[in-house]
Amino acid sequence: MSLELSDLPYAIDALNEHGMSRETMEYHHDIHHKAYVDNGNKLLKDTAWENKSLEEIIVGTYDANSITQNGIFNNVSQHWNHEQFWQMMSPSKIKMPSELENALTNSFGSIEKFKEEFCNAGTTQFGSGWCWLVKDKDENLKVIKTENGVNPICFGQKTLLGCDVWEHSYYIDFRNKRPAYLKNFVDNLVNWENVASRL
Repeated sequence: MSLELSDLPYAIDALNEHGMSRETMEYHHDIHHKAYVDNGNKLLKDTAWENKSLEEIIVGTYDANSITQNGIFNNVSQHWNHEQFWQMMSPSKIKMPSELENALTNSFGSIEKFKEEFCNAGTTQFGSGWCWLVKDKDENLKVIKTENGVNPICFGQKTLLGCDVWEHSYYIDFRNKRPAYLKNFVDNLVNWENVASRL
């Protein structure tokens, strides 16, 4: 399949007052994400993966024994990660649906404990990567972190929420303060209805 860069589900400056500036979005969506799409399409051309789904490509090209993944995996997985990331945020303050609130409370003890664990995962991810809220194969909710472009699909988990902790996602607005970026993400940017819909 051909990778396509989706339009943002909101105006490019819509998250500005919530801590993610227009400049960050221009670099992050229009330059970094677009590069994954362009490079991914070049690498997929005339390969056995060219007409497969994103999920098939990610699972099929992921190497669990290697920290350094191949080019097809890196670009396709990062494209998928970002397509989810834009949908997981909202310019409006979204109230957490009760179904999700109950599930998080049951799994982590409280919403604050969940946020603390999620932010800690992102803060302690060494170098580039992501932190995730997932539903594991045993149906339990868990927080994980992954390096570079690796995502929960690689482990057979369902992605509920993800936050990009590559420097390009926060350095313009937060400089080196990754913990502040993560706290702002969970407090002001998450579209909790989108997260609940993934349960």
